[in-house]
Amino acid sequence: MNVVHGEPSFHLATPELDLSVTARGGHLAPVVFHLPGRDVSPYALAPWQPAEYPEIPPLLSVLRGDFLCLPFGGQVAGPPHGDPANANWTLLAGSADSLRLAMKTTDTGASVEKILSTRQGQNAVFAEHRISNLDGDFSYGSHPVLDLSGLRNEAGRVTVSPFRWASVFPGPFSNPADGETQALAEGGRFSDLRQVPLAAGGTTDLTRYPARRGNDDLVMMVNEPATEEQPFAWSAVVLDGYVWFSLKNPEDFPATMFWLSNGGRTAAPWNGRHIGRLGVEEVCSYFANGVDMSRQDLLAAEGIPTTRHFKRDETVSLRTIQAVAAVNTTFGAVSKILPVGENQVMIEGEHGSKITAPVDWTFLFQKP
Repeated sequence: MNVVHGEPSFHLATPELDLSVTARGGHLAPVVFHLPGRDVSPYALAPWQPAEYPEIPPLLSVLRGDFLCLPFGGQVAGPPHGDPANANWTLLAGSADSLRLAMKTTDTGASVEKILSTRQGQNAVFAEHRISNLDGDFSYGSHPVLDLSGLRNEAGRVTVSPFRWASVFPGPFSNPADGETQALAEGGRFSDLRQVPLAAGGTTDLTRYPARRGNDDLVMMVNEPATEEQPFAWSAVVLDGYVWFSLKNPEDFPATMFWLSNGGRTAAPWNGRHIGRLGVEEVCSYFANGVDMSRQDLLAAEGIPTTRHFKRDETVSLRTIQAVAAVNTTFGAVSKILPVGENQVMIEGEHGSKITAPVDWTFLFQKP
């Protein structure tokens, strides 16, 4: 185990990537992907060290990369985003191409396994969470946070697969009493990421980031159901000459949330320095309002689930793939990601450029 950015972390290195995952909270970062001719590291590390804030939940003191939230958001008896994002994970097994961690949670009683694996020749992290001994309705999600702070304003391009419902966080996402600010209109509905309502009137383009400096905002998009042509849903962020993308089964993760964190929080530990960060969160939840509100099923009229029913004697496998691929400087925003056979995907840019990336997308639908 190595200490990475102040936190003891498990490590996995392959010819395709080099990753660290914290023992406390299971936060995945950094991940250095070895692309032809260059290395890229898209995940964010908090601009503070964990030891600076021992009194706050590990979720925030450790904050980095991707982590499992179970439940998603706050809860009455337990830390925000649950024990999996805060408590200690135990290493069960490690091999040349995988890490297997486990936790027995004290807040929900669930037993959780985190399995991070790789594939030869694929610049991708295959993440599986096996959840058992859990009974009842719970929200959950994955929580990748990317660092776009090194890009010029609006240089990053952000898109998701087709969605059927979308809204800005309903209510104040940033708390003015704490000196926090947000730019988007509370509860504003939209059908196009390029035209999202602003609190001050008019609209803004969420496909371009970093933007709206001095604000923290949250939006949620509910993905269209899977089809034979489009069996998975996707999210994509084009950075400096490469694209980071995430694939999921929309039945497991019905929605995608963007946490647009660009200096809108001025209290500790943020202190206005969490700049150009972008959470691309794949969830089954009612925004980030916590498990109790998610259980109210407020989007039932829209046919949108905000919790999943877990049975104590069943094991649920939640899977995502997070990967990178090189693109040219004129690629633009991603407009499509489609399967090509069983071990590749085609990624199309907004101007018609296409690339193929080796990714075993069938992993999303395999059984434990």
